[in-house]
Amino acid sequence: MDFAKLRDVLNGRSGGPGTARSPANRGVHRPVLHGTTPGLPSALGLATPARVNTNTLPASEITALLGRGTYFEGKLLFDGRIRIDGTFKGVIRSDDTLVIGEGAEVDAEVDVANVIIRGGVVRGSIRAKSSIELYVPAHVTASLHAPSVFIDKGVHFEGTCKMAELEDPGQGGAMPRADDFDPSDDA
Repeated sequence: MDFAKLRDVLNGRSGGPGTARSPANRGVHRPVLHGTTPGLPSALGLATPARVNTNTLPASEITALLGRGTYFEGKLLFDGRIRIDGTFKGVIRSDDTLVIGEGAEVDAEVDVANVIIRGGVVRGSIRAKSSIELYVPAHVTASLHAPSVFIDKGVHFEGTCKMAELEDPGQGGAMPRADDFDPSDDA
């Protein structure tokens, strides 16, 4: 697979119709991504990618990036590790790792294996099968639920936190959403 060609097309560097550099989209840099796009590689004239084996990836390897200046709204389903540095609104689901970087603005219902929030503004509900990590300068207003939660000194956190194994979805163990949280209610 020619990853350089795919990267250039997704970043609007090919200059073809529908890209950020075409006359119809001049000044617009908002790639539209869909969580699963089975025909994308063949539509671009590329070989169909093999499934990524995330068990062999180094801990720091990122398989996808929603960079600064990108806006995504909808459902994001992924394998591997993804990093968000742009704006995201919607639902995120995976059995792998989500990294939220500085400058990100995320308003989502998140259900993944691991979440690492390195900065940015995050609102919503975050459920992780393994762990949630919050680092300075993150601003998080959310309900957190994971067996392991780490909050760095100086992180702005407002919401609820439940450190326990996730319940089976069929047993009705849903966490409250962040917008159900009332900071004036101390009881």
